[in-house]
Amino acid sequence: MKKYKNVFIDLDDTLWDTKSNSKEGMLEIFFQYELDKYFDSFEHYYGIYTERNQELWYQYHHGQIGKQYLIRERFLHPLRHTGFVNEEIALQMNAAYLDAVSSKTKLIPHAKELLDYLFPKYRLFVLSNGFRDVQQKKLSNSGLLGYFEKIITSEDAGVNKPYPGIFEYALKSTNSRKADSVMVGDNPEADIMGAHNFKLDQIYFMNFQRHSLPFTPTHCVNTLEEIKKIL
Repeated sequence: MKKYKNVFIDLDDTLWDTKSNSKEGMLEIFFQYELDKYFDSFEHYYGIYTERNQELWYQYHHGQIGKQYLIRERFLHPLRHTGFVNEEIALQMNAAYLDAVSSKTKLIPHAKELLDYLFPKYRLFVLSNGFRDVQQKKLSNSGLLGYFEKIITSEDAGVNKPYPGIFEYALKSTNSRKADSVMVGDNPEADIMGAHNFKLDQIYFMNFQRHSLPFTPTHCVNTLEEIKKIL
């Protein structure tokens, strides 16, 4: 088995349970801003928010929109269903949401056990399209920060996954060789296809979900625990 030295790991939905933590944080915002006056239920509001948020993150990944547009639009969009559109309120909601969600600590199963296993053996780095200040808080509050030598975000690199520039930046900024490095992530396009196109080995964390890819990833796992058999 090929021996790696440097492991680049995505954070959201690879280690940190984004879906659960985000929903919990959004529930707080829903009642804080009394949105139950305008929507039939939290699930109604969250469905509208989530659909648009996913679209916006896709556009952000591909450089079609900037950070400020994303954080404003994702909260403005549900408000348009109420007839109450206020950009200042949308920005306040975003700030409150980021504070709430970054305090959540639910992890993907076996995340900490995997890091305990990897930490003595490899140089570990976070490689994320998430916002730097938010990712730092998530890692700190979840007790994961100390495992990582460096946090690398698309804001640092000036380019998002899946584009080659962020992987090039990650290697250069950590003094890592491509041949000794591997990318671990759950996103088939941003993490796995991006690394593949850069000719960086990948460990595709499928989490029991299968997405069609035009190539075979270097490694595929359904659970984080399975990574111990590879590394």
